[in-house]
Amino acid sequence: MSDGHQHNGHEKVPSRQRRRFPGISSRAYEHPADRSALVALRKLTGFDTVFKALSGLLPERSLRLLFLSDSVRVSERQFAHLNVMLRDACYILDLDKVPQMYVKQDPTPNAMCIGLDEPIIVVTTGLVELLDEEEMRAVVGHEVGHALSGHSVYRTILLFLTSLAVRVAWIPLGSVAIMAIVTALREWFRKSELSADRAGLLVGQDLQASMRGLMKIAGGNHLHEMNVDAFLEQAEEYDAGGDLRDSVLKILNVLPRSHPFTTVRAAELKKWAETREYQRIVDGHYPRRDEDKDASVRDSWRDSASSYAGDVKNSKDPLMKLVNDIAGGAGDLGDRVRRGFGGFTSSGPRPAQGPDGPQEPGTPSDPDTGGGRPPRDGT
Repeated sequence: MSDGHQHNGHEKVPSRQRRRFPGISSRAYEHPADRSALVALRKLTGFDTVFKALSGLLPERSLRLLFLSDSVRVSERQFAHLNVMLRDACYILDLDKVPQMYVKQDPTPNAMCIGLDEPIIVVTTGLVELLDEEEMRAVVGHEVGHALSGHSVYRTILLFLTSLAVRVAWIPLGSVAIMAIVTALREWFRKSELSADRAGLLVGQDLQASMRGLMKIAGGNHLHEMNVDAFLEQAEEYDAGGDLRDSVLKILNVLPRSHPFTTVRAAELKKWAETREYQRIVDGHYPRRDEDKDASVRDSWRDSASSYAGDVKNSKDPLMKLVNDIAGGAGDLGDRVRRGFGGFTSSGPRPAQGPDGPQEPGTPSDPDTGGGRPPRDGT
């Protein structure tokens, strides 16, 4: 339990007892798609060293100096409650070196873990003011999970390439190759966010607090006006609603984002918290860091493929149902293709049409698919 132990010379005084996970590997909580990519990279001897060397032109020192000069560094004398949360999170996940943490003046709720040589965590004042203690603890655990997984290196590369793509946009085809890399990195990072959400739950060990935090990020500090169950129902409606056109719009909406949509994150986290996998970790049965070198790339890829297959099979999204139908050889697939986009609504085949209109009331709905300007990269 996290109950007042010493860590790096600082006494741990958490607000309540929580289980600790000595030697835990990030493989324990990583989303299968995230894990398979990272395990493959880790198996390449010297990959991180070469990667960092090739990334020597990145303005990491400039970033560190910027935060040091224009933000508030969390310590025992500044934002002491965040300092306790940070050290407690590192103690629970057994991260030896506590990352530096900064609070940046910005009304937009946001947090990130960046850095090549050493990760640093940055949270905005908007986030600090929005969340209560347990909600904030989950966010700090989320960012410490990024640090433990080694995500900060690739996150920094992603931020740099996103900025670079804008700068070279005027060069013919100059930004095409860069944006292809950025798109791939964003797809990976969206999966890594699901991993970090799991780390946040392992640190906070309060599912309702994690749910509330995500809900506040989506709807602001109006908790009395919101309901977790209704929020999760939005995720189910988003997954199931509309027709094939809406599925395409969902893809287009998410492509510019580095993070999954908040309702999706909440649903994914709740689903994981109800699994036997999560319970085994809580019971002390989890992969250890000293076993990482023996991790099987093949097993990780198999887990990833199995996860994607399960997502396709269980999804109510029309496009995913189409993929599943093609794989399963659905008998009415040809008829549905002939009917076009409308043949792939979440409610199944449309009712027969009579001369005076539908013979029975139709049920398809047309939920809002979102859109608008993507929010900034954040928690």
